Amino acid sequence: MDKKYKQPSELTAVQAKSEAQKIAFSAIAFEATVCLLRLGILRSVSKAGSDGASASDLAQELGLSEYGVKVLLDMGLTSGLVWMNKDRYVLDKVGHFLLEDRMSQVNVNFAQDVCYEAMGHLMASIKSGAPEGLKVFGDWSTIYPRLSHLPEPARKSWFEFNNYYSRSAFRHALPIVFKFPPAHILDIGGNLGAWAFQCIEYDSDVRVTIVDLPEQTALALGYVQKRNARDRIDTYDMDVLDPQQSLPSGADAIWMSQFLDCFSESQILGILQQAASVMDKDTSLFILEPFWDCQQFDAAAYSINATSLYFACLANGVSRMYCSKDIITIAQKAGLSVTARYDDLGVGHTLLHLSKTP
Repeated sequence: MDKKYKQPSELTAVQAKSEAQKIAFSAIAFEATVCLLRLGILRSVSKAGSDGASASDLAQELGLSEYGVKVLLDMGLTSGLVWMNKDRYVLDKVGHFLLEDRMSQVNVNFAQDVCYEAMGHLMASIKSGAPEGLKVFGDWSTIYPRLSHLPEPARKSWFEFNNYYSRSAFRHALPIVFKFPPAHILDIGGNLGAWAFQCIEYDSDVRVTIVDLPEQTALALGYVQKRNARDRIDTYDMDVLDPQQSLPSGADAIWMSQFLDCFSESQILGILQQAASVMDKDTSLFILEPFWDCQQFDAAAYSINATSLYFACLANGVSRMYCSKDIITIAQKAGLSVTARYDDLGVGHTLLHLSKTP
């Protein structure tokens, strides 16, 4: 863990008090930012270039009141999104990245469309250990079987968020996984098949079995059929938390991408014990996760820990984004050993290569 998390802040009292005010009004600043983006105000300011744009010109161009444009842009001014050139607003660096950076766009949309309303139930979720915020979408016990039933734009934003981070690491992980080419991969929690499709494109001989809930495998199978890949990719319906069900045997590699963060520590132990039960000395288990303690940048650890609160409030009430040592400790209890570790894949992912402990 980074040393800075083990000692008090070096901020002065005035600086610390200033940061506290930013937190106090952060929800309002976020909503103002979403409005600036989705009403097209920030884009129009960007188009105006270094000369900037006046509130009256922006209001006329976008069909908004000058009052509305001003209150939003003045909040953007104090948030560092824009700066003032006399009476004209000019795009600043933070505003540029909110407009042009894909990661920032994905995060804003996920926070707004999936998490924002639900977060009003966070305290209740912490007290009950259940995803109380999920009620904003439906009367469901967890989000996973209902992902395809989320209303738009929440559904689109959820899948874009999930896929952006996992796929960013796939191209780095593929040569590691295929260093000793597996013939058959179990893709546990394979969702719609993003990893499976990458695998069959990377290696012409590999076969992949997607293991997931029936609601997800049904959707994945549709994509498999559409791409005429039934001879390379098949599916296996399974609830990994059901003790009456077991994983198929015979695969020489098992893959879990952003999967274990969907479960509590005790559930993860059970899942890894199941995996170990179908492994032999030559089977590889790969775990791909964005561990918060393995990040190069403060913003990455901040974002990952914020995502833990999505799990607490919306997903299932018991899981989170983990510290790497926690997952390694659980894996050891399940009879697994870390063969190799690869940090900084994609956007802050770590790939753990595990084998069955002799």
